[in-house]
Amino acid sequence: MVYDFITIGGVTRDISFFTNDGILLDNSHDLLRQKLLAFEHGAKIKVDKFYFTYGGGGANAAVNFANFGFKTACLAAVGKDVNGSEIIKNLKQKKVATELITKLSGDSGFSFILIDQGERIIFTQRGVNSDLFITAPMEKVLARTKNIYLSSLSGKWLSNLKKIFTLAEMKKIAVAWNPSQSQYQVGLKKLAPFLEKTHVFAVNKDEAIELAIMSSQKKLSPTFLQKEKNLLQIIKSFGPKIVLITAGNKGAFVYDGANFYYQGILPEKKHVDMTGVGDIFNSTFVAGLSLYKGDIKKALYLAARNTASKISHLGAQNGLLKFKKK
Repeated sequence: MVYDFITIGGVTRDISFFTNDGILLDNSHDLLRQKLLAFEHGAKIKVDKFYFTYGGGGANAAVNFANFGFKTACLAAVGKDVNGSEIIKNLKQKKVATELITKLSGDSGFSFILIDQGERIIFTQRGVNSDLFITAPMEKVLARTKNIYLSSLSGKWLSNLKKIFTLAEMKKIAVAWNPSQSQYQVGLKKLAPFLEKTHVFAVNKDEAIELAIMSSQKKLSPTFLQKEKNLLQIIKSFGPKIVLITAGNKGAFVYDGANFYYQGILPEKKHVDMTGVGDIFNSTFVAGLSLYKGDIKKALYLAARNTASKISHLGAQNGLLKFKKK
């Protein structure tokens, strides 16, 4: 099978909890934690309702690409447990190929998602996601794909990245990359050999600020760091063809080395759940570039539409737009 997209990253089974007992606190003096959700210490918090859902950056992106009509596979690891079986079952139901899913001894990835007034905090246990290792048979399948989408890699991520980018360069495969905490915390300089071979590099604003701080030899002022154009230019200087920064309610910003682009958020029908919003925006943008032959404006607008639709539904993989690829 030749795939249009193969996603590589985390897969989880989740429990989403709803409550309205939290208090949102302003923490704007801390650039990396500007808002905090607080609960009374020692209190018993009432949960209004809860649901089983599915997530993980690799799975969310794969489901999204499949919804756009792309032949899609997900390369990930699950445990030999009930949650692992349910994760695979869900991917198959969403028309995502699972031949590259590895079953390992241990627990599947699992998350507790606290949703308060539409916003969410995720408590996640990586499980065997941290043990993902790309084997020679997997490389043979990867060599035939048109696009690779990287998300939420952990564990042996450095050796996996070396394999992926070596293969992508040799086979001229476009790589889109939404790094996990393990990657962006090492800084842009250490990521540069991979960034030079990346087609789309996507981060949120907090991650972009952290990357800029770690990679600069001089102290950058808070005013400088709050400007998205500055962050885009810093990251672009390390080599990716296109840089995408999402900034929550402020929208999204893109720089391709020649032009800056902006897309504001679109109103959702109702504000239910923000879980997976970054995965959906980023992967929709990448899908849009393929659908619209590199038109960044159209890709951004499609990403905003899909994100607004997702926010109106519970879970990262529900409420997504569906298209038939022409």
